[in-house]
Parts: sequence; C-alpha cells; structure tokens
Amino acid sequence: MEQKPIIDIRDVIKTYRVGSVDVQALRGVDLVIMPGELCCIIGRSGSGKSTLLNMLAGLEPATSGQIIINNQHLERMTESELIVFRQKNVGFIFQSFNLMPYYTALENVAFPLSFRGVPNAQRLKRAKEALRVMGLSDHMRHKPSQMSGGQQQRVGIARALVTDPEIIFADEPTGNLDSNTSDEVMHAICDTMRANGKTLIMVTHDPNMAAFADKVINLLDGRITDIQCNARAKIG
Repeated sequence: MEQKPIIDIRDVIKTYRVGSVDVQALRGVDLVIMPGELCCIIGRSGSGKSTLLNMLAGLEPATSGQIIINNQHLERMTESELIVFRQKNVGFIFQSFNLMPYYTALENVAFPLSFRGVPNAQRLKRAKEALRVMGLSDHMRHKPSQMSGGQQQRVGIARALVTDPEIIFADEPTGNLDSNTSDEVMHAICDTMRANGKTLIMVTHDPNMAAFADKVINLLDGRITDIQCNARAKIG
C-alpha cells in the first residue's frame, strides 16, 4: 500500500498587517514530507522559516491554503482542537532549551506527561528511560544550572520524545551551542529520530546543520526555492 505523507501543505500564504501595510511572510508554499523523514528548513533571517514552522505546528493560522498533518486539516480546527492535536502528535525542541530552572532533569522530562493524565510512577519511569537514551542517567537529579548547554539540550530532546509524538519540531536547536557541542547534539537528535521512526522538522540558518537532514528545504522571501535530498545525512 502506498505510504501517505505525514505533512502535506498546499498553497499556504501568511500575511501580517504591519501598520497600514500588508507583509507577506509566506507566498504560496507547497510541501510534502513523508513519515520518518528528517527535514531541515534553511534560510536567512526574514525568509519565513520560523513562520512556516509555526504554521506546521498549529501555532499560527495560515491566511489561506491547506495544512494537512497526519490526515488532519489544521486550518479547519478550533484553538482547543489544535491544543489537543499538538498534545497528541508533536514534540518541540527549542533553541533556548526552555527548561524549568527549579525542576530536575527528571522532573522537566516527566512534566509533559502530566497533561495526559499519566500516573506519577509511570511518568517518572518513562522520563528515566528517555534520559537514559540521551546518555543522561547520571544527571537525572541535576537542575539546569548544574548542566552544560549540551546536556540541557539533551534534556530538551528527551522531553520532546517522552510523549512518543509522531513529529518533532526543532527551532534552531543548536543556536546556543558551540560547534563541537552542536555536532554532538545533532547526532543525538538524528540518531534518536531514526531509531524511533520519528519525523523531524528543523529550522536553522546554519548550513552545517542542514548536512544532518534527509531533505533540505531552502526558503527565500517566503517561497521555497529549492529542495535537496541527501543520500544519507551525517550519521554517528
């Protein structure tokens, strides 16, 4: 049976009103992503890449066009339906880590499961396993201030994965890290995504990070200018 795309967006336009002027952030974007693909959206500042990521994550509505994810039309959903959709289908990795400073690594990773009504013992068990996979078994009781930037981002990856989402969205996930740590974190992200058959959508301005992806989507002035497929991206 033919595999269906996990993401299918058609003629997506996003227009912002700035004072008395309309600014087009996205100008008719079409994109198809298959399950398990690791995709990188790359472009300079102002290209529309973060706007596109927000559209795909259901965080911003499109002005027009269709956004179909996991066979569901996001553009037809209410805000409450979008919240449920995100809880069930997606995880997020942020540039600034977004860890709660007074929580341990274990508590930070377990936290998203509380919204699903998972019992505390099971939350902790799943969080411990996610941290173990990220090589952080010795840091479970550490708070963010007691960890390096690379370790904090690994906690962020574990938190994104603990709910077992189909899609992970990563917004400049190595933007606050040095080049060596960036490579380590990207290997951790990509190896884990591939091992678990997850789809990754990453936004970056760094061409070096794009080398890790299966598919590189180049964005300029709100339009896709090129899509490159890597034979097999950097693997640890």
